[in-house]
Amino acid sequence: MRIVLRADVEHLGLKGDLVDVADGYARNYLVPRGLAIKATPGIITQAEAMRRNRAAKLARDRQGAEELAQRLTTMTLEVRVRAGDGGRLFGSVTASDLADAALAQFGVELDRRRIELAEPIKSVGPAEVPVKLHTEVSATLRVQVVAS
Repeated sequence: MRIVLRADVEHLGLKGDLVDVADGYARNYLVPRGLAIKATPGIITQAEAMRRNRAAKLARDRQGAEELAQRLTTMTLEVRVRAGDGGRLFGSVTASDLADAALAQFGVELDRRRIELAEPIKSVGPAEVPVKLHTEVSATLRVQVVAS
């Protein structure tokens, strides 16, 4: 059965895609949940409009992510934490801490899940942290951990 997806479905396609699936899968799962509708000539035309809108939105999102990446590469984020002798921190600096500091210092809202911190920062000094801003755009955030 040919259907048009009304929402993104994992392992099947994105909103507006025209796909062929088994009749039972479409009748019993996709259509009742509102994830898809049966493809008719009018629906196929609507699907093309959905795909155009999705492509335009992805282009806008990517452009915004590229601009943010350029801004982030010029900035150094300063995080003040309590530290003991030898520069060891009492606790650690996590992705959540970095996202909060970026918002407070630069007004840049970063999603903590997009900050690719392999393990928390546990010492005073400079660090470089990769940030995934878009599926195709990533940046490196320079962080300076300072003892308070």
